[in-house]
Amino acid sequence: MSFLDTIPKVTKNLIIINVIIFVATLINENFMIGAFGLFYPSSQYFHWWQIVTHMFMHGGFWHIFFNMYTLFIFGVVVERIIGSKKFLLFYFVCGLGAAGLQIFTQWIEMQAFLNAGTQSALESIAALKMTPTVGASGAIYGVLIGYAMLFPDSRMTLLFPPVTLSAKWMVVIFAGIELLTGVVGWVDGVAHFAHLGGMLIGWLMILWWRKRGILFEHDRL
Repeated sequence: MSFLDTIPKVTKNLIIINVIIFVATLINENFMIGAFGLFYPSSQYFHWWQIVTHMFMHGGFWHIFFNMYTLFIFGVVVERIIGSKKFLLFYFVCGLGAAGLQIFTQWIEMQAFLNAGTQSALESIAALKMTPTVGASGAIYGVLIGYAMLFPDSRMTLLFPPVTLSAKWMVVIFAGIELLTGVVGWVDGVAHFAHLGGMLIGWLMILWWRKRGILFEHDRL
């Protein structure tokens, strides 16, 4: 049995598809980002399929590397526990939730710019419509919170800073950082609210499946 055979099928195929699309993006970045990144709905570049395809787009090597590494570490475990069918649904619904909250926060920004009515506000509107959201991070943050709900007391160690915490507290800290940086705008170019959207949907789905008694692999949807 090869190493790839030990990886659950959904996690494995998601990683393979992401890598293939990343290579295609390296070949023709303008086309791939323009066609498959997620643009604001009123942008001339928006297409309905971008709600899904943006989850497979990445802006650089380290972006896809850390996303796929996190998906591998946590996705393997979550998929084995809840089963491939539920994991596939879980992953995509978290990604859709991430896109939904990202667009909603962009809409709030848009209203503020429109109300301001200044030249700089109009320029900000134009920039917002030209800026795509890309990455699997929203869905992966959902996987991360799914892991923390399944194994709340497991120990996790960050690379920087090198601290060890339980999974439940690690996720709480991540969520707090994303909310804070999203509100104050400390880190440009990162879809903080998409991350929070993925986490929120992941949390709700695990709660719902647990309440209905259909959380684990042997349970039927």
